[in-house]
Amino acid sequence: MSRFAAFAPILRLFLAERRAAMAAGVALASVAAAAGVALLGLSGWFITATALAGLVPATALAFDVFMPGAGIRFLAIARTFARYGERVVTHDATLGLIAGLRERLFRGFAEAQRARALASRPARLLFRLTADVDALDTLYLRLLVPAGAAVATALGLGVGLSFLSPALGFATAALLLGSGLGLPLWLVHAAEREARRRAAALEALRVRTAELVSGQVAYAMAGRLAAQVDAVAAAEARLAASDLALNQLETLAGAGFGLAAAVLLAAAAWAAARLSGSGDISAPQAALILLLALAALEPFAALRRGAVEFGRSARSAARLSPALDTQPPAARPLPPPGRAVCIEGLRYTPPGHTTPLFDGLTLTIAEGEHLALIGPSGAGKSTLFALILGEIAPDAGTIAALPAAVLGQRVELFRDSVRGNLTLGRADVEDGVLWRALVAAGLDDVVRALPGGLDAQLGEGGEGLSEGQKRRLALARLLVRASPLWLLDEATEALDAETATLVLIQIKTLGRNHTIFATAHLRREAELADRLIRLDAGRIVADVRRGERGFADLLATLRPG
Repeated sequence: MSRFAAFAPILRLFLAERRAAMAAGVALASVAAAAGVALLGLSGWFITATALAGLVPATALAFDVFMPGAGIRFLAIARTFARYGERVVTHDATLGLIAGLRERLFRGFAEAQRARALASRPARLLFRLTADVDALDTLYLRLLVPAGAAVATALGLGVGLSFLSPALGFATAALLLGSGLGLPLWLVHAAEREARRRAAALEALRVRTAELVSGQVAYAMAGRLAAQVDAVAAAEARLAASDLALNQLETLAGAGFGLAAAVLLAAAAWAAARLSGSGDISAPQAALILLLALAALEPFAALRRGAVEFGRSARSAARLSPALDTQPPAARPLPPPGRAVCIEGLRYTPPGHTTPLFDGLTLTIAEGEHLALIGPSGAGKSTLFALILGEIAPDAGTIAALPAAVLGQRVELFRDSVRGNLTLGRADVEDGVLWRALVAAGLDDVVRALPGGLDAQLGEGGEGLSEGQKRRLALARLLVRASPLWLLDEATEALDAETATLVLIQIKTLGRNHTIFATAHLRREAELADRLIRLDAGRIVADVRRGERGFADLLATLRPG
């Protein structure tokens, strides 16, 4: 992807959501820049004209100081208000865009394959949603806005000077656009590689520092603590080296702008002298030309920082754009009446494999049925769950399932209130529904005893609750979801026998009106089921209902628990 093509999805999002605000920001920035240049030029003209008029008493008495003075005051006020308005509008637009961008990214990262890849590297996901998104404010604030203002100022100055001399106006605009845009483009090219290195070093520094803080005990026990500290120091050294290189390039670009300004000023002085000598312009107009030339390149100098950070922004845009282009998943078809899950001709090949795991698998689960899926590790049990949930897409075949809720081996709780962990961001759940779910899960007394009740704050991963209480809270969340299909993925694997028994009793009792599809390695989990299916290498090798021959034999193959 080219350095500019990476920004296409970002620009489309910006224009779709804040087109008017973005245009207003550029317009206000243009007014502020043009007013600043015009203020300096008019002030020079006024001072020179006033000095010359004062040499002759009659001219001094006739000289109108009020109109130029009013113009100077107007330009000063216009510049102040335009600059203030530009700051308010552009930053409000940027913050709104960044907020919308993060929402779109959350949706994109939730796409099945991408979510699984990022789940294994949570630090990378955090970096995408923070540093990568923040890097994109450069596109608007430090590139589009100053570039628009600078180009508008150059063109306006060229048009204004053409009233004094068409050749002067054309030459000034050409020199301004050539040097003012050429230097930032050179800086973009020169700094791109180092900016990308800096972004990579910053990501490595953040990730390794987080790993050091969170895993320092494990590193110490493995004798790797010093090595991890050295890795953090190495990342910081690379970051410092990149910062130094970028600062040097920015300083060099600043020197280039200074040289271009000197050339422009010298050319303006030469042109003003020639025009004044030939009588085409007056001395005050010559001063006007000189001071306009002196200030003309200032708006372009604001592009330096954006040009330096362009490489970082382009790298971030390239990494985020695929998530922005993700289309919403197609709605999962519902099974026919009386069925909870219908799988026909399922074919799926895991990434990196040439042989399909499932090849023509067919399975039907009736509503209200309690079914346990058993089999050795690697048989495809968890993969089948992921396919049913739509987390991965099949190569062929159809999957129809009722809306499902999941209770897995690992309970996912967040640093949030009990209410927040139950509702997962839904604002339409009444307290009565939450309390009924907690009562059913046997956790209401525990929550009432917490300071704040439903609003009590839990720590990371549900810290503050025991493992059994965490599992019950997850069970209550299933009840709040009110999904007709429960997918239980070895739901009591990490629990002690007593706690697991209590949780399983609650699942069996509360799940009477639900379809339960469970994967099980332990006998206690499979005993919930009225139907056992054994899966081996992606094939169903046994399908037995309670009371039928072979049911007890299948249970006996599982580990006791």
